[in-house]
Amino acid sequence: MKHRLLRILLSCALLTFGVTAASAAAGAPASASSCYTWGRTLSQGSSGSDVAQLQIRVAGWSGYDNVIAVDGVFGPATKAAVERFQAAYGLGVDGIAGPQTFGEIYALQKSDCTPLHFAYSEMNQCNTTWSGGAVSAATAKADAFQIMWKLEALRHALGDHPITVTSGFRSYGCNSADGGVADSRHLYGDAADLVPSAYSLCTLAREARYHGFSQIFGPGFPGHDNHVHVDYAPTHDWSAPTCGI
Repeated sequence: MKHRLLRILLSCALLTFGVTAASAAAGAPASASSCYTWGRTLSQGSSGSDVAQLQIRVAGWSGYDNVIAVDGVFGPATKAAVERFQAAYGLGVDGIAGPQTFGEIYALQKSDCTPLHFAYSEMNQCNTTWSGGAVSAATAKADAFQIMWKLEALRHALGDHPITVTSGFRSYGCNSADGGVADSRHLYGDAADLVPSAYSLCTLAREARYHGFSQIFGPGFPGHDNHVHVDYAPTHDWSAPTCGI
């Protein structure tokens, strides 16, 4: 009787394991994130706030001289960015954001939604309130959140070597003290001054062209020989003459 009971329990355990394995192979939902969890698979034609959250996180994979609009509409540009994200992290490339893609994003984001290698504290070395700039404090912080995800993509593309943000958001007072131009994008929170650790400034500036930054200023541009400035202003302007940009 005991042997029969053991056989029954073993059979149940194997059956449970088989069902679990089959579910995983079929793409069971990825573990939820304490920051943000997607509740459905997203693909071209999808729309909604969950698409906008996805766009923020893949905007750094926009491709050369392209900027992804965070508009909640999953169009061809978003699909291409998802494909580049998938390729960069060794996932199956289909342009569809499902359990594997979300699982990779969950692994990259911290509990406050910021990406693994960047933080609000380094994006605002001016004050603790995000106030005093050209936009509201909430907007400045939201802009910084978006640029951090682009920086995460840039960092990964360059081999995951550290990138240091020397200046992010600035109030008007901080911008003046730093010698910034009157209409600096730092006032909006969507800019960052960067220095790398394992490669040249020119390598950083050249690679930035592929990761959703509309403005890039680096070596050879006045006042930028010791750092690379990136932002996503509405206008397009790249200048790093020493680097051939």
